[in-house]
Amino acid sequence: MRTVAAIIPCKDEADRIAATVEAVLRLDGVDRVVVVDDGSSDTTAAAAHGAGADVIRHARNAGKAAALETGVRHLRELESVGGSGALDAGDAHSPRHLLFVDGDLEGSASNLHVLLPPVLQGRADMTIATLPPQSTRGGGRGFVVRLARDGIERLTGWTATQPLSGMRCLTAEAFDAASPLAPGWGVEVGLTVDVLGAGLLIEEVPCELQHRVSGKDWRGQLHRAKQYRDVWRALTRRRVRKALTERAPGVAHRF
Repeated sequence: MRTVAAIIPCKDEADRIAATVEAVLRLDGVDRVVVVDDGSSDTTAAAAHGAGADVIRHARNAGKAAALETGVRHLRELESVGGSGALDAGDAHSPRHLLFVDGDLEGSASNLHVLLPPVLQGRADMTIATLPPQSTRGGGRGFVVRLARDGIERLTGWTATQPLSGMRCLTAEAFDAASPLAPGWGVEVGLTVDVLGAGLLIEEVPCELQHRVSGKDWRGQLHRAKQYRDVWRALTRRRVRKALTERAPGVAHRF
């Protein structure tokens, strides 16, 4: 049976990343953790390495989607024939499933185990964690969530409970179906639309997780504005692609 590798994109999470990595490494079925330090100005990379993760660093912040792609690319290099960390010979052509994890979950990341069985047992191609109400109340009004949920429903007919949840377990095939990933904060919406568009199955799974919530100050408002922009772009590109495909069936439109 295939194992699972966790990919953790993060920036400036020195105070939380070690606990997150340690919790993920204790999950049954997870045999490798790759942390992508996306341009941190603190000691995130050192803390992640000390906790047992493979660490890749971006010299500059490139965004969540780019960090995820860097992590998966590094993993595939490790899995390549003769590479350090390669799978057993019998599994050489079966790359690991993937677990995408936010770096600020700390010990609550131990609850991510519920995302693995549907994928490992072949019942789903991607699972998405649905989170309980968070302990810190954010300042958002739900505009980004509504945009994402409505856009996914219009494109696929599927209604997501938490369309922006970043904690996901997915097969290598599902990742390939969604590649290249939607840039920036549009990555989750793009993953959902592309995986469903490929005829694959998604299952949402309640998961007891706690992470830092964007506040009401200008930084929080700026973060939500960037989210809205990236989600809108991801949905717009997929609407255009869908329209082009319907006009010219059989022609690939990837952009």
